[in-house]
Amino acid sequence: MKTSLKLVAVASLLACASGAFAQKGETVRIALIEGLSGPMANVGQNQLKSWQFVAERLNGAKNAAGVKFEIVGMDSKGLPQEALTVLKAAVDQGFRYITQGNGSGAALALADAVAKHNERNPGKEIIYLNYAAVDPALTNEKCSYAHFRLDADTTMKMEALTSFMKDQPAVKKVFLLNQNYSHGQQVSRYFKEGIARKRTDVQIVGDDLHPLGQVKDFAPYVAKIKQSGADTIVTGNWGADLALFVKALNDAGLKLPMYAYYAGVTGTPTVLAAGGATEVYQIAYNHSNYTGEIGALMADYKKKFNDDFYTFSIYNGIVMMAEAMAKAKSTDPMKVAAAMEGLSFKGFNGESQMRKADHQLQQGLFISKWQKVDKKNPYSVENTGYTFAPVKYLEPYIASTPTSCQMKRPG
Repeated sequence: MKTSLKLVAVASLLACASGAFAQKGETVRIALIEGLSGPMANVGQNQLKSWQFVAERLNGAKNAAGVKFEIVGMDSKGLPQEALTVLKAAVDQGFRYITQGNGSGAALALADAVAKHNERNPGKEIIYLNYAAVDPALTNEKCSYAHFRLDADTTMKMEALTSFMKDQPAVKKVFLLNQNYSHGQQVSRYFKEGIARKRTDVQIVGDDLHPLGQVKDFAPYVAKIKQSGADTIVTGNWGADLALFVKALNDAGLKLPMYAYYAGVTGTPTVLAAGGATEVYQIAYNHSNYTGEIGALMADYKKKFNDDFYTFSIYNGIVMMAEAMAKAKSTDPMKVAAAMEGLSFKGFNGESQMRKADHQLQQGLFISKWQKVDKKNPYSVENTGYTFAPVKYLEPYIASTPTSCQMKRPG
């Protein structure tokens, strides 16, 4: 009898052990659907390298599930319609996980297409990891079970940014310049709402939207800003649109304080440095001067590519997926999605949680300031001798905003 019980106990332990590592050694393929050519290609190429670098660094025994992540870049040229064409190709090639971030227009199209695909193809579902598209609609009225956002949305960033700006007495007359698509429109809307609640004396002296990735010369916009009497610029621009805007400001000798979302993204830091001492603040989930594991990752990335690792949400994405796979004891997308809902894990800013209600990651945010490197903040962004130094950290509960998501769940 004792022998039988011992055998049953050993068998149970072996079953648990094999179950806990059911996914160990598997390869998890992720299709990165991004603009790898076109006006924003330098950003997409940086992020493809970043995904592949982090995946390689955290593969196998270095992640909770013991899986190997393989990232394959697929070029959408930054266009929503092309993104849908590429998604179909990814499905045909057997990908069960996709990721995208540059452009909320493409993100909204992909989220909708993935949800429809999953309804029509039970057993062949896809999960979409959104690492940078910040339109609030994606986790509110257009939320879906297969979509998980790793970046903070615009309502979260604006809550943090306007909370900081209300205490800046020099901010009195603001000019808003943004790209004319969902993200830029939301930046404009939520800034106006947020600052009106917190600083009734602040005037909006300009609110311009321009075509995404099409303006080659921002001089007319700069002339308009100068004429408006603005003392502050707020912009959600990114990529070439921000770099060319800063170049036009430099050319006009207009050195106004600027509050931005993506001043640290490829190309812009070099142009900022060329303009000299410009007062720039960035609202983001990170800054340029981490120590520890992330600091080492940044240094190694720079050593390998002579480029900056700045899309930290990629790190959180790999860590979260691995922990969910370990929890689910599976790499099956629907089992992993169920495990990611409500999952708490240690991200680059410490404790982070994927909120179950809307699949919006809850995380702390930083205000950082563009300045020359010093002993305390030594990381040289784009080898310029400048850096984004942390000024203020806002805990997750401060940046958190409510959701109107009414999510339709499987089963």
